Amino acid sequence: MTKMSFGVFLPFHTFDTSFSLVRDVVFECERLGYTSVHFDDHLMYGETPILGCWTKLSALTALTTKIRLGTTVLCSSFRNPALLAKMAATLDVISNGRLDLGIGAGVQENEHTAYGYTFLQPAERIERLRETAIILKKLWTEDKATYVGKHFAIRDAVCEPKPVQKPHPPLTIGGAGETLTLKVQAELADRVDWGYLPTLKEYRHKLQVLRNHCTTVGRDFDKIQKSAWLGGQIFIAENERELTAKMPLWKPKDVTSAAFEKQNVVGTPDEIIRKIRDYTALGVTHFMLFFGDFPRTEGLRVFAEKVLHKA
Repeated sequence: MTKMSFGVFLPFHTFDTSFSLVRDVVFECERLGYTSVHFDDHLMYGETPILGCWTKLSALTALTTKIRLGTTVLCSSFRNPALLAKMAATLDVISNGRLDLGIGAGVQENEHTAYGYTFLQPAERIERLRETAIILKKLWTEDKATYVGKHFAIRDAVCEPKPVQKPHPPLTIGGAGETLTLKVQAELADRVDWGYLPTLKEYRHKLQVLRNHCTTVGRDFDKIQKSAWLGGQIFIAENERELTAKMPLWKPKDVTSAAFEKQNVVGTPDEIIRKIRDYTALGVTHFMLFFGDFPRTEGLRVFAEKVLHKA
């Protein structure tokens, strides 16, 4: 039986510029037994100060010992793929094989424009994403890597030392576009991440589309790890009484209770365990968790103590 893994998503906008707060939450995730922590990749958020994803990961590599360190997901437009391969290999070596690398095509036009990156049409961005995945894997596994594509080229490129993880760090490809992105996932992803899908029915549909693409490209569908987000955010209470008391504190005043519960996972440990089992029945073995009470860690603790080892 495949062991389930639970990754905690730490969004850039929740922690502002406080690396000490990020560090302390990651320490708590490690102490509580979560599999991994994951950061998204943004360069700007209006005029709000934010810390860069990769530099945070690099610092945490030296401060942690067990927890895996992930990106959900890096924008493939922001870094040359060969350089990214070297950066990732180095981080995997320094962390003794704890990197979970996730990449995506990028969706924020304002960031691209502000920082001088051309924001291409979706088809071109996904072509670049595919070529990035190919180059990453070639540099991680070949003594001298050569690849000539439409957007990128490398010739006799050497990436040493190689990553600790063999054959290479697991590569997550994010995105939910069924025609283009899921085809790239079918071909090259070790794990897929479709973000939050509101219903189990929608998730089941994505699985079928991915399966169809796997047939087309000749890939074993079962070789790809399936990841799922349980909700937009997770709000957990130890029992129904506590849940009733905390709902007014969690829910924005301009949002109805029905809408809030539809968008998020709001429940007791038993209710959340049942939801997890609905997904594991479909073959999901990795869950991304975004706790709605961040930067507080109460939800993180309750989930770890009441759900993590019982689901």
